[in-house]
Amino acid sequence: MNKRFLFLLIAIMTAFLLAACTATEDTGEDPKDQDQTGKGEKEEEEETTDKTELDESVLRLNNGTEPTSLDPSIGFDAVSWDPLNNLMEGLTRLDLEHRAGPGAAENWDISDDGLTYTFHLREDARWSNGDPVVAADFEHAWKYMLDPETASPAAFLAYFIEGAEDYNSGEGSVDDVNVTAIDEKTLEVGLAQPTGFFLDVLTNPAFFPINHKVADENPKWHAEAETFVGNGPFKLESWSHDEEMIFAKNEHYWDAEAVKLEKIHFAMVNNTNTQYQMYEAGELDTASIPPELSDQLIDGDNVFIGPYGGIEFFRFNLEMEPFQNKKIRQAFSYAINRDDIAEFVVKNGVEPAYGFINPGYTSPTGDDFRDVNGDLVAFDPDKAKELLSEGLAEEGYDELPEITLSYNTSDTNKAVAEAIQGMFKENLDIEVILENQEWNVFAEAQQALELQFSRSSFINDYNDPVNFLESFITDSYMNRTGFSNADYDELIAKGRSETDEEARWENLYEAEKLLAEEMIAVPIRYYNTVVLEADEVEGILRHPVGYFDLKYAEKK
Repeated sequence: MNKRFLFLLIAIMTAFLLAACTATEDTGEDPKDQDQTGKGEKEEEEETTDKTELDESVLRLNNGTEPTSLDPSIGFDAVSWDPLNNLMEGLTRLDLEHRAGPGAAENWDISDDGLTYTFHLREDARWSNGDPVVAADFEHAWKYMLDPETASPAAFLAYFIEGAEDYNSGEGSVDDVNVTAIDEKTLEVGLAQPTGFFLDVLTNPAFFPINHKVADENPKWHAEAETFVGNGPFKLESWSHDEEMIFAKNEHYWDAEAVKLEKIHFAMVNNTNTQYQMYEAGELDTASIPPELSDQLIDGDNVFIGPYGGIEFFRFNLEMEPFQNKKIRQAFSYAINRDDIAEFVVKNGVEPAYGFINPGYTSPTGDDFRDVNGDLVAFDPDKAKELLSEGLAEEGYDELPEITLSYNTSDTNKAVAEAIQGMFKENLDIEVILENQEWNVFAEAQQALELQFSRSSFINDYNDPVNFLESFITDSYMNRTGFSNADYDELIAKGRSETDEEARWENLYEAEKLLAEEMIAVPIRYYNTVVLEADEVEGILRHPVGYFDLKYAEKK
């Protein structure tokens, strides 16, 4: 899951994240000091080890931080998704064309009314411990995700399933959730309404299976390498928490012949310059480009540049003064120069965001969503001053209450926050306090509506614009603003269930316009993927909407 006047350096993408969600090959915490190679016997031993690993085809990547969790129902962020997508596999898996194709399910049938999906699991699908993957593993996993006691941040994704929302909200029973293991290799799923993108939704790691026998014996099966069981191309060989994960090829994977790599080393380095230095030293095979080196490196032959479905934005807390006032919220948005943030702060070719839905969603009429809805926000300092004055008068303020801008710790986030702080001072004469917090603390505080004005990012969970927009319906886990609007809720309900695709998209266009008018959040920049990649690395599959896939990767 980004001045003219401002300075600062940072790294790209995705980190993300809240909410929804954030990034991967380049995000994380400050690294431990690196050991230096000694001389003599120790150096010879390390050279031998390096040669052995090279012979085994070892890919060295940076996950950024410790995964939030490798429980598919809990690890709802990019630093969890990328490892999970290579350790496990759902019924569907994004293919080489970025479309939902067969995964653990070899094929499926869809009823004429679009409400019933019958999935047929592969006979040779097995877990890394050798157990067969059975339909009951999916039924168990999805109902576990929806169990209110699990408190899964991803549960809302399953609300397309009949009975899922009622069960998750405490108003229904698990028996009402229309997911049934018909036999060992057949899973039947009933939807609440036709959902044409349901197969895309199922590529999200939240829908990965859980070996129900293993989970019954050990509910913490996902917490250590020794107990972790997956059904994907790789298995978790070791896990030094907050330091490194090592994956090995899963010999029980149904398509093991397609997997070229023997091992993957994931570092956890949350400093852009450090991970770049590791790349230069041959300690990493991929890295993000430090913004201060962007002009120098961006056009190199070893740079991968591609789209990535997601957005960086800032949320207002409508339950904290002064942001209960719409004109004050709008004033803050008009004071931000997104072009400068994208070009001079984040760099690396990111695009400024003048709407909430990133480019790349093709409508039923063949038009891009972003082109149809156009620019919904703007940089206009004079308009910002005018709206601020009107908002102050409406609230009876002589001056604004103290404003604190909060962000989760990273060099990129710090630079963007400082740029916005400077813009508020220059364009509104407002002194804004900056506050940074480590990710887990920050995420909990934002969810609890304890932050006044806070950074967010959203990495798309599936390939439909409703995915981002549904975050702001009343009482959504992803809302985190206090916003509630019956008209908006109705537009999203129609944007989910309308069977006429053109009419469904019209509802989504209107929903985004309403969101921008209410200005409960401020879009800043769209994400992209910019990665330095060693010459000998091939086949890393990076989906514009989805999670990177190492199944076909190789190191020559």
